[in-house]
Amino acid sequence: MRIAVYPGSFDPITNGHLDVLSRALGVFDRVAVAVLANPKKRPLLSADERIAVIRTAVDEAGLPAERVDVVGLDGLTVDAVRAYGGISIVRGLRAVSDFEAEMRLAHNNRKLAPDIDTVFFMTAVEYGYVSSSLVREIASYGGDVSGMVPAAAAAAVRIALARGEPGGRVR
Repeated sequence: MRIAVYPGSFDPITNGHLDVLSRALGVFDRVAVAVLANPKKRPLLSADERIAVIRTAVDEAGLPAERVDVVGLDGLTVDAVRAYGGISIVRGLRAVSDFEAEMRLAHNNRKLAPDIDTVFFMTAVEYGYVSSSLVREIASYGGDVSGMVPAAAAAAVRIALARGEPGGRVR
């Protein structure tokens, strides 16, 4: 069985993330979406909220939920890949500007685990401009993000901003 891990902060998951996941499911038998706790970022949504939103979004998108695991990740991605019996790390690219940082990560992961490959998927053109940070910023000013994220993510972001969560603005 070909298993991959798709790591990210997913704060929130975007339609571009779902597009990459859909493409990865065309190549791998199973994909574990690993929700990172990135110490460099202040998340708007808790890890548990992000995991719940992703599970709902996978169902709403009609993706085969039985082939997708959504889990928290604390530690090295290569360790998670090994723990899942995986062979690859999935990463999405929106534009050429993403490639340099992603290439450095891929080289570092390859150094840590020569047996694990990183596989890049280009997002569909219509999602090339979408990022989680852009979604959070637009939503914090009351903008409509419904075309950028699944419905569950848009709702979770609205609720978090209404609570005055640390990663957002209080309006």
